[in-house]
Amino acid sequence: MATNSLAFLVARGGAASSAAVASRHSIVAKAPAHGFAAPGAGACFAGVAVATVQARSRRTVRGSRGIQSSRVAMGGMLRMIAEDEALPGRASEMPIAEKHFVLGTPMKGPWPEGSDMFVFANGCFWGSEKGIWRLPGGGIVSTAVGYAAGFTPNPNYQEACSGLTGSTEAVQVVFDPEKVGLVDILRWFWQAHDPTQGMGQGNDRGTQYRSGLYYFNDEQKEIFEASKAAYESALQAAGRGRGQVTTEIISANAFPDGKVFYYAEDYHQQYLAKPGARPYCSAQPQVVDLPAFESWCPQHLQEKYKPKLGEDFWKEHGPKPHCVIMSPNEPIVWP
Repeated sequence: MATNSLAFLVARGGAASSAAVASRHSIVAKAPAHGFAAPGAGACFAGVAVATVQARSRRTVRGSRGIQSSRVAMGGMLRMIAEDEALPGRASEMPIAEKHFVLGTPMKGPWPEGSDMFVFANGCFWGSEKGIWRLPGGGIVSTAVGYAAGFTPNPNYQEACSGLTGSTEAVQVVFDPEKVGLVDILRWFWQAHDPTQGMGQGNDRGTQYRSGLYYFNDEQKEIFEASKAAYESALQAAGRGRGQVTTEIISANAFPDGKVFYYAEDYHQQYLAKPGARPYCSAQPQVVDLPAFESWCPQHLQEKYKPKLGEDFWKEHGPKPHCVIMSPNEPIVWP
């Protein structure tokens, strides 16, 4: 079985001890794609070993710095790699289903005229995606999970787990701004995790679980940065979190050809809605509200980006610990 083969590579590659593998989340491990059997806990560590062996075999060719000094914990690195340390990746995209498993909409477009899009990362992408596709009003056109803001084109799950791609687990959300606001989605993003945890979220540690917002225009940038400052102040006032918000905010255009996001394997797409899915989410919502929109949104953007969801929605359906695990898969009916 693939699990045994990967465990063998862990032992041979020296990237993680058997004790370290055993310490990986005992609740769940993400099933590998395309011909691999579902593993037990420790799949991310196996990915570290596989990718580390690959990186070592290329080191003299690429002339990159050594990676042995990098601290590896719970499946990934706790510091960002340099571009010349990254795995090479591949030119071809991951094959995925044409239609969204829950919404029945296209996974890769074309999108309806007037649709908007951005990419975010706030921990394990299984729960992150489910929280967004459930937003009400028919405004979520499509969601997809993938690997964002890295150096490696079209990485696979094991490579992303290694920390040797620079990627973070992310969600691409396409939405109709006439039905659900950018600020509504952004509020869910902030309140659904603890954005002060740096390289990780809950039990999931490593650069592949870092918090991030990736924008496609200057107005998104303004709103993202203003909301970040507001939420940091709210967390600190409530005595929650670990201090400074560590969420990175980066333009999609900072990446070659604007390619900030690469689709993950098909089994990861809408994972928590699929038969046999293992209910897992390590996000740590702090139960702190994003302050009132008018108090932080730039004045010249307030009319255009006014939220569609009122406070009564957030009181009833706002993110809480384990909320995506306990909630139905279908979009929320509201009001």
